[in-house]
Amino acid sequence: MTALTPHHPAPDAISAPLVLALPKGRILAECAPLLTRAGIVPEADYTDENSRRLRFHTSAPDLDVIRVRSFDVATFVAFGAADIGICGGDVLMEFDYPEIYAPLDLNIGACRIAVAEPADEAGTTDFTRLSRVRVASKYPNTTRRHFAARGIQAEIVALNGAMELAPGLGLSRLIVDLVQTGSTLVANGLVETEVIAHVTSRLIVNRTALKTRPEAISGWIARFRAALAAP
Repeated sequence: MTALTPHHPAPDAISAPLVLALPKGRILAECAPLLTRAGIVPEADYTDENSRRLRFHTSAPDLDVIRVRSFDVATFVAFGAADIGICGGDVLMEFDYPEIYAPLDLNIGACRIAVAEPADEAGTTDFTRLSRVRVASKYPNTTRRHFAARGIQAEIVALNGAMELAPGLGLSRLIVDLVQTGSTLVANGLVETEVIAHVTSRLIVNRTALKTRPEAISGWIARFRAALAAP
């Protein structure tokens, strides 16, 4: 569990617009209808991946949005740089920030954190006899916890992409990665052998912001809850 220095907003920050952190990429597109139903219409270029702007005003005068890497949303919210955010459950599992409250499952971005290995070796390893295994992953904490629960020490090869190349090039025996359809695994001669967790994206909130601006934060939680219930 990661402990952070408590964030205490300045007095003028109490009246400043709230900041909603959104992840770049696939989830940004998936959350668009939900944002619209919640009454949030950002400036037009916020979906433009070529735009160099990262902060945008919205149709709600009390809310700005920022567009950051999916893995960074939780950190922006935990440290108080953003008040609320939309974050994948995989990221929440990896960092386990106590400063974050996740009140709503948004039912978007469904995928799973899975263990995969070369298809021609699948099922040949007796994990009950292993004490150590090398795993390529961008989820070192999640991976270590998973294998530690089985009495295995996971040696992590930290990669942020091209994970599927690792076993074939001798970098690791296994990989732990985020899987949606599994087609990339198949294309690279790998097979999914174990699901660590099924995850979706959640609405997350900075706990200090919830205490210092309870009406504003609670109001947005209610709007997202209503947006989820809308047909």
